[in-house]
Amino acid sequence: MTISVWRYSHLALAVSSFLLLTLLSITGIILAFEPVSQKTQPFGVNGFSQITLAQSLPALRKAYPDVSELTVDANQFVKIKATDANGKNVEAFVNPLSGKVLGFPPKKNDFFETVRSLHRSLFLHEVGRAIIGVTAFLLMLITTSGVALIIQRQRGFKHFFKRIVRDSFAQYYHVVSGRLSLIPILIIAVSGTYLSLARFNFFDTRKENIKVDFDNINPTPARKATEINVFKNTKLSEVESIEFPFSEDVEDYYTIKLKDREIAVNQITGDKLSEVVYPKAVVYSNLSLDLHTGRTNIIWALVLAVAAANILFFIYSGFAITIKRRANQVGNKFKANESNVIILVGSENGSTYRFAKAVHQQLLKQGQRSFITELNNYTNFPKAEHLIIITATYGLGNAPTNAAKFVNLLKKHPQRQNINYSVLGFGSHAYPDFCRFAFEVNNMLSQQSWAKPLVDIHTVNDRSPQEFEIWAEAWSQQSGFIIESFTNLKIAKKHRLNSFTVSSNTATDPQDDTFSVRLKTRRMQKVTSGDLLAIYPANDHRERLYSIGVIDNEIQLSVRLHEHGLGSGFLHSLTPAQKIKARIINNKHFHFPTKSPEVIMISNGTGIAPFLGMISQNTANVPCHLYCGFRHSHSVAGYKSVLDGGKAAGKLKHLHIALSREGNKQYVSALIIQDADFMANVLSKKGTIMICGSLAMQKDVMNVLDGICEIKTGKGISYYQSHNQILTDCY
Repeated sequence: MTISVWRYSHLALAVSSFLLLTLLSITGIILAFEPVSQKTQPFGVNGFSQITLAQSLPALRKAYPDVSELTVDANQFVKIKATDANGKNVEAFVNPLSGKVLGFPPKKNDFFETVRSLHRSLFLHEVGRAIIGVTAFLLMLITTSGVALIIQRQRGFKHFFKRIVRDSFAQYYHVVSGRLSLIPILIIAVSGTYLSLARFNFFDTRKENIKVDFDNINPTPARKATEINVFKNTKLSEVESIEFPFSEDVEDYYTIKLKDREIAVNQITGDKLSEVVYPKAVVYSNLSLDLHTGRTNIIWALVLAVAAANILFFIYSGFAITIKRRANQVGNKFKANESNVIILVGSENGSTYRFAKAVHQQLLKQGQRSFITELNNYTNFPKAEHLIIITATYGLGNAPTNAAKFVNLLKKHPQRQNINYSVLGFGSHAYPDFCRFAFEVNNMLSQQSWAKPLVDIHTVNDRSPQEFEIWAEAWSQQSGFIIESFTNLKIAKKHRLNSFTVSSNTATDPQDDTFSVRLKTRRMQKVTSGDLLAIYPANDHRERLYSIGVIDNEIQLSVRLHEHGLGSGFLHSLTPAQKIKARIINNKHFHFPTKSPEVIMISNGTGIAPFLGMISQNTANVPCHLYCGFRHSHSVAGYKSVLDGGKAAGKLKHLHIALSREGNKQYVSALIIQDADFMANVLSKKGTIMICGSLAMQKDVMNVLDGICEIKTGKGISYYQSHNQILTDCY
């Protein structure tokens, strides 16, 4: 059964029954306090559960020779009907060991009786009981569908009680409270349904009458009540009622009604004259009544009250979640076929939508024809220039409900023009398969001839505004559109810039136009290889990002000079001792994985900078292998000292170089194909592959790795991406 069926069923059931469930919950809370009030009355005795009939019956008959009946109620209070020495009728709660009167039965509470009638039948007698029975059954279905949704959300039953990722108040506590009160609510629903079915004779609850063969009753041997085995082996707590003999004649006998049977006992000899076992339906009905009302246990009665209160909270939070989802429906200013920016959203609970809407609104303010819709509405977009996909992952790496059709739609509707795309994944590291669906979408788009990656795939953990901002800045840089003000997402509009001093700037390589820049930073400035340096070449809002390598406490950038390039031109013009203003962006998803058993680094020339820093900082000597592609052999010369030093110190285990314009003229992807078994082995033992450089290089490498993963490990590359074993930082 699909996730959407569970969710829609859950909602439909809740909507169809919420009024009655509200009424039943309120009355249920009130009725739960009736057993509490009853059990506080002073009619009980200590050690009641250990008292046998052999102890109690002789004492009661001595105190009341004319006792006719004994009953034990749900509170374990013993009540007798008898005649005292003065010939007066006595109906009282007594101490079963002494016969001492503890009190008299109080009158029924009119308030509780009215509430009970409303709870059972809505004052509509049998019709009302039928309606209540159906409602109890619907509650059972709601609970079952809710369990299915939690299992889907938690990625399987074994993770059922693991940490819940915090969404909105209503969403979070709807799930948390649901897990905590699951069993009590399910018991309420099942027992209520069973009692209703029993009421309308769906089960056989007929009890046979006791039949005694009076012709074969033995008058001997006479035994005292304390010597009769039935009395010695029966606890008073097992008894519902006892009818005493009317006289001392052998034909008069004890009739003992227990929870599951009825027994006739010879009052003289103690022989068992007859026994009738009740149908199982009778036992189940009594058990259901005990569980549904909490009449036998004060703690359980309070648990039921809390569970009923939780049902009220579920009704509130469920509607709050539904209203929030509906609020995410965006009214588009432009039609899909006339928009140049298409934003497709995949969200199960609606939380991802607010990020997508923030981007959408920013673009509209800039005069762009932006269109936002669900991934399931993907089709041909004839005027589209940019495609932004913002999606969460649901279940075991599955697509959210509103994105489940996207894979098939992507195959069905190839775009007729080239479109720049960007994928942003939302998820939580608390779950396995982190952002797996987003990785799969990105990988599928990379295989479309019309789709051109604008920036590398980005992920956001626990809806972090800071991580979202990194994507927004990267996308803005490449698209030329300004995405900067997200006050509703608590992202600062202005950033504090720090001062950096240029320590060196190499000449441009005439063959591939690359150069390296080193910057000194303040001692207190926290920076790690893999972080990003944001510069503002024109001292305005335009920002450019570069991957950082930290070597000898200096920041190193590896840059390719582009004609008329704003960022590369600015960096190329820097001179030693010159100061610039910039800021460090923590890019922790691309930090060196110190706990990984083995690390493979893959880059082209301009992506080598962070890897040089990671090698330099690999003090734990984690086995590292660098696969790097250059155009010419002399391009490697500028990095030779760091690489040779890393190998000598055991920080770099192997170095593999591919040259695209010399010798065999191969790209770095060819080296990966040659070492396919090694790549698969590293991934299989939970090692890490890191990729940094151009998006074109990344596409080739990822295609090769995807084939290796499918053939060698039987798992697609998205599996390893979602488990943080393949990390990318490309541009």
